[in-house]
Amino acid sequence: MVGAVRGGVNPTDLGKALRELREAAGKQAKVVARSAVMSPSKLSKIENGVLAPSVIDVERILAALEVPDEVKGQLAEVARKVATEATAWRIYHRSGLHKHQDALGAVEARTSLLRTFQPSCVPGLLQTPEYVRGVLRGRDLTDDALEKMIGSRLRRQEVLYDRERAFRFLITESVLRWRLIPAPMMAAQLDKLVTMSRMPNITVGVVPLSAAMPGPPTCSFVVFDACLAVVEIPHAEITTSELRDIELYVCRFESFERVAVYGEEMHALAAGIRDDFLSERETR
Repeated sequence: MVGAVRGGVNPTDLGKALRELREAAGKQAKVVARSAVMSPSKLSKIENGVLAPSVIDVERILAALEVPDEVKGQLAEVARKVATEATAWRIYHRSGLHKHQDALGAVEARTSLLRTFQPSCVPGLLQTPEYVRGVLRGRDLTDDALEKMIGSRLRRQEVLYDRERAFRFLITESVLRWRLIPAPMMAAQLDKLVTMSRMPNITVGVVPLSAAMPGPPTCSFVVFDACLAVVEIPHAEITTSELRDIELYVCRFESFERVAVYGEEMHALAAGIRDDFLSERETR
């Protein structure tokens, strides 16, 4: 049972293993939940793979089940792998970046509230096709792989028009200024940012360079509801469903949110930078 879980680490396999252990021990779910200091509802979600348990959750459940130490150690390790996982970008390149985009799109389609913090580039859900090309430049993609990647990223953007879902984007002013594509294309990208920010289910905030920063904007991340965080670092993408990690990113998002500008103030800031790009083209 435990060996099968280790062969394919995911919340469903882990939850199934915990449920089978409980049933083999002949213990009722409500009794185990009480001993594990959690609600029966939470235990049910864990056993059915709906909720990825933290390492602490697993340890408490196993303690309530009084399983051997060897089994405790094996399942606790599985919990750690489920909770946090790092995948090198080269792996996504090898299997096809567009497939990873499709996987992200499936997660986004099930998310009620998506929060994105991006200090390095315009968030993917708000990028123009030209900006996508600029971001991917130098990644050693074939023309076919590049076109598939662009198509997948643009398809992901369709979720923005689902009014039942809310999107909160937070970017730094430097993102608006960095020339990843020629000036006229940057101007068009900033126009798109402003346009999308006018949608009722979308909020776009910009952290101005003049703001008193709550800390260094070290990396970009996305929080899906309150159950998953995806963090981008230069060599890999990190995913975590550990509650304490997610809370850390939510707090970080909120700290930058407090110094960001929104609405007309954000529109004016973006428009000023856009006009600089356009005037640069006219003077050449």
